[in-house]
Amino acid sequence: MSAPVLLLASTSPQRRAILEQLAIPFEVVAPAYEESPGGDPVEHAAGKARSVAVGESTVLGVDTIVVCDGERIGKPRDAGEAAAMLTRLAGRTHEVVSGLCLRTAAWEELGAATTRVTFRPLAEAAVAAYVTTGEWEGRAGAYAIQGRGAALVERIEGDYLNVVGLPAALLVERLAARFPGAYTFV
Repeated sequence: MSAPVLLLASTSPQRRAILEQLAIPFEVVAPAYEESPGGDPVEHAAGKARSVAVGESTVLGVDTIVVCDGERIGKPRDAGEAAAMLTRLAGRTHEVVSGLCLRTAAWEELGAATTRVTFRPLAEAAVAAYVTTGEWEGRAGAYAIQGRGAALVERIEGDYLNVVGLPAALLVERLAARFPGAYTFV
């Protein structure tokens, strides 16, 4: 049995890179879904997946948010908001929560993964220097752990790739269960 090609309902370069890293065949289809700020990541993942025509394929939808002290932190609108978010996360632990939706014409499966991330204490100058990199743009929580944002992090507990943008451990588990022997996960 050959591995089914996933339709990735996302234009995220990070999600594409993770699927390539895992050798999961996929095609990108931009979702026709408008996210509402502060929404549930599982609902957003499902909305993205449901906005793509399934046909004979399996559609993958993913959404990721950052949660600190029970409050959802979205994507910053500008550099000032990015600096405020990073200052809030400095020296503290937050959660990166991703929703995942796998869907075919016959079934739909939803799931969520959480990774705990602890930032090191950050001086105002370090926050300002990171903001000048521009990595914060379009990123929940205003950082990219796979880039220079790695220097902000003291430790993580859970799936690193979830913080990058795709809950890989959850995806691999679900694909292995739905398509036994089809994918080679080494």
